[in-house]
Amino acid sequence: MKIAKEFRWEMGHRLPEHTGLCKNIHGHSYRMVVEITGDILANGMIIDFYDLGKVVKPLLNELDHCFLVYAKDKVVLDFLKKHKMKMVVVDYLATVENICADVSAKIVAAFKKKKIKNISEISVKIFETPNSFAQMSLKM
Repeated sequence: MKIAKEFRWEMGHRLPEHTGLCKNIHGHSYRMVVEITGDILANGMIIDFYDLGKVVKPLLNELDHCFLVYAKDKVVLDFLKKHKMKMVVVDYLATVENICADVSAKIVAAFKKKKIKNISEISVKIFETPNSFAQMSLKM
């Protein structure tokens, strides 16, 4: 069986090594769908949607209205620090593919920490625009 829950957040970024428009500072209204595949428990659920939210929302609270900045992007990093802006510094270029891989790994790690046994796979799909997304599935 599979269930899914959708989440949304706002976040800025740039791709300093890109030759197109994304080298500029900009932001997106991100939308993420987290799909959980697993066995149905005695309560009739794979997992309560509320409990799924308790795992995912702390990760998104960190990202919401932040600037996701590549650790080697000294120009933007210095600006954000100087103006005391909310930022999350990452060791990867902030493409939707890399964001999806990072968020997916963090969600899986959070579920493993909770030692939930009936979940077999977690799939994360992050939309950077209404019609552009990256998706990653990880076995538990």
